[in-house]
Amino acid sequence: MIVRNFLKWAQTAPTALRVEGAGALARAYLESDLDDVMKREAETALAALLDDPSPLVRRALAKVFASSAEAPRSIVSALANDQSDIAAMVLSRSPLLGESELIDCAAVGDVFAQSAIALRAHVPTGLAAALAEIGACEAAISLAVNPNADLTAFAMRRMIERFGDDAQLREALLGRPFLPPSVRAELVEATAASLASFVMDRDWLSPERTRRIMQEARDKANVDIAASAEETQGRRGVRMLVAHLRRKARLTPSLALRALLSGNRALFEATLAELSGLDEEKVAGLTRDFRGAGFAALYARAGMPANLLPAYRAALEAQPAFGCASARLSLAMVQRVLTSCDGINSGELDRLMALLRRFEAEALREDAREAAAALTRAPFVDMAALEAQLLVAA
Repeated sequence: MIVRNFLKWAQTAPTALRVEGAGALARAYLESDLDDVMKREAETALAALLDDPSPLVRRALAKVFASSAEAPRSIVSALANDQSDIAAMVLSRSPLLGESELIDCAAVGDVFAQSAIALRAHVPTGLAAALAEIGACEAAISLAVNPNADLTAFAMRRMIERFGDDAQLREALLGRPFLPPSVRAELVEATAASLASFVMDRDWLSPERTRRIMQEARDKANVDIAASAEETQGRRGVRMLVAHLRRKARLTPSLALRALLSGNRALFEATLAELSGLDEEKVAGLTRDFRGAGFAALYARAGMPANLLPAYRAALEAQPAFGCASARLSLAMVQRVLTSCDGINSGELDRLMALLRRFEAEALREDAREAAAALTRAPFVDMAALEAQLLVAA
């Protein structure tokens, strides 16, 4: 009787009254002490409202049922597959929707539905992985900014692979705490690719120069990431980063040399271990005797360029005096290696010398920037008095 009367009334009532009636019926379902018969009748009436020509009626139902664990399961499921502004309310909050159903809704839903799912109070690993694989870019950004999304390193790398050219996504991922080193490396790669494309599209630099600048910037960032990984995860974190860089074909001799010249011995040794297949303890032992035949054999087994061996040996020799783990090149170490290699160069080390000269220029500029920054923090200097002192000294 209740259902029949309600449906008869709904056929002629104006939209505003139907919206109000739908909300009232939904609240009564949740808050009233209905027996089983009345509850079934109420569910039938609610199901009939799903066919109402006005979306405002279904919106009223979604607003009441979105956060309730006592809502009728079938009604919530239907609302989750409604038009996006209605579905989003349910998809973002309903505790009745399981992981598999949410994945299905994400697969067929638009960007609004996907983003609503990505911003749920808890996004489990499987759902997060599915959104990373099939979601639109906006949904991926929503997932990245949600601190309660269980994002694995693989899922984040997949998001970067799909949408790495989007600056908002990169920024959102960088804002996540405890970002794995491999993900940071992928973000560096994506940023470098985006900048390189921007520069070349405008013909600001030649393609060759752009690629070199981006490679050196990428290597510099990866040395920084390795230093951070060693600090937070120990050598295991460095080794995981090195394995990732090898898979991406970014584990280059120039990166290994930069690591040594920045005092980052852990990254250098992890590189040799990864490329040679030897365990890290054996690599560390052979590296300590860097002048011996054992180190030369390790170096060759790792497939490193023979003509760069003198530079690595000079860097290892200079490290006790100048080396300390850093993200920056040590100017003193670079100059020591330059002097050592220049003394034995008869032409075959010209490319190495050019690389070392670029490292020297970079280290010099970094030191100059640091000195300038220190001056800005220093007390006021009377420039007139300083000029007078210089004139007297001259």
